[in-house]
Amino acid sequence: MDNEKISGFAPVNGIRMYYEIYLPTRLREARATAHAVSEEGRQAGGGEKIPLILLHGGGSTIESTFGNLLPLLRPYGKIIAVELQSHGRSGSRPGAQTFIQDADDVAALLDFLKIEKANILGFSNGGTTTLQIAIRHPELINKLIVISASYSRDGMITGFFDSMDHATIDNMPQPLKDAYLKVNPDKEGLMLMFTKDRDRMIHFSDIPESEIKAIKFPTLIMLGDHDVVTNEHAVKMAHDISNSQLSIFPGTHGSFIGEVCSVKPGSKIPKMSADLILEFLAE
Repeated sequence: MDNEKISGFAPVNGIRMYYEIYLPTRLREARATAHAVSEEGRQAGGGEKIPLILLHGGGSTIESTFGNLLPLLRPYGKIIAVELQSHGRSGSRPGAQTFIQDADDVAALLDFLKIEKANILGFSNGGTTTLQIAIRHPELINKLIVISASYSRDGMITGFFDSMDHATIDNMPQPLKDAYLKVNPDKEGLMLMFTKDRDRMIHFSDIPESEIKAIKFPTLIMLGDHDVVTNEHAVKMAHDISNSQLSIFPGTHGSFIGEVCSVKPGSKIPKMSADLILEFLAE
């Protein structure tokens, strides 16, 4: 797949943000001469279709969240996968990591890439970031896909936040640690990412319901029936976002999209998820 993508770093709000651009089929052979990416990694071409932006979950990389789903989404065309601050190959900055800052970083990346409108898909923490992008940068949004994400503390299963209070790096799933070190062999960076993600969840505050209700873009909400986000919260989100639809899949957090910590070998459900996403984007 490497010959079908362009990867690079963008200067974004004081950090270097890593991204991968997966090209539509018709552009692959012309990639070398199309000048789609300048020396600094600026992506100016890529066809007329609105790109699909992928935002991974907490403690994750592009590969660990989307390694199994992304190939199934390739029929869509132009896809851009991002690693958010402190994650994978992207840089970090002093201070707390917030969903608002991540949203502003994605907006700055799209500006760098000369993208005026996008479909945004976010999983877990990436889904909460997706909601913040819609709230803070509505001019960038065409459609939203929010997967296993919450906008309020009571949207998580009982005990979730209590577990964060006592979490250490030993509690981080080994597949996520392996995925980070695979692309960035920096154990101090891994510890920094874990600490920032844990602290963000410990101090997580609700997004005001009025801001969620102000989202009017077509929105697909996806969840597992045994997710860490409650089914009741997903139903409430679908009610609050007037132009939305909700799909609840059999599975746990991420299993229905093939996320590395919960993927089930041979499962056909990630293909069902991808087909639903592609159908939603084609509407």
